[in-house]
Amino acid sequence: MNIRCALAPVAVGVAVALVPMAPLASAQPTHTLTDLVDAAVRRLEVAEPVAANKFHTGGPIVDPVREQQVLDSVAGQAREFQIDPNYVTTAFRDQIDATVGIEYSRLAQWTLDPAAAPADSPDLGSSRDIIDALNREMVTLIAEEWGKLHAPQCASELDAAKSEVATTRGLDPLYRQAVDLATRNYCR
Repeated sequence: MNIRCALAPVAVGVAVALVPMAPLASAQPTHTLTDLVDAAVRRLEVAEPVAANKFHTGGPIVDPVREQQVLDSVAGQAREFQIDPNYVTTAFRDQIDATVGIEYSRLAQWTLDPAAAPADSPDLGSSRDIIDALNREMVTLIAEEWGKLHAPQCASELDAAKSEVATTRGLDPLYRQAVDLATRNYCR
């Protein structure tokens, strides 16, 4: 076998790897607050397995102890980023209230139509791990977007971001309403 022929594919692969790649236009957020809104929506979506667990176990929807743990944690993260913990806890109080609203809505739906309820009871601990990770992501994004969240154009950028995320994720009216509640105090 000719060594040049054997090395040719490797050389081409190295050359291609060294060519600078331009980022895809679609990979760049169109609106500055899109990533934050998307994280908020992903956190809202965890309400589905949490509601399923509570439906099957009879657990309470409102869990003041867990909610306070979340608020204390995000306040601590805010202090680490040197941003206002009151702003962050207000945003997360809204997020929690929106999540509780989805859970109540799902439980009402499944109570009226048990056949529509999920067949299994997802592990609440796994859902909490996802929520905790999303909380950290959201506080990080709030810190990164701090200036934009306090700028005069925040409201219009937030509306555009919510519209983009709602369209991309195909949110139904319940989730669109929940996003409005979860983000209502983002702009200051």
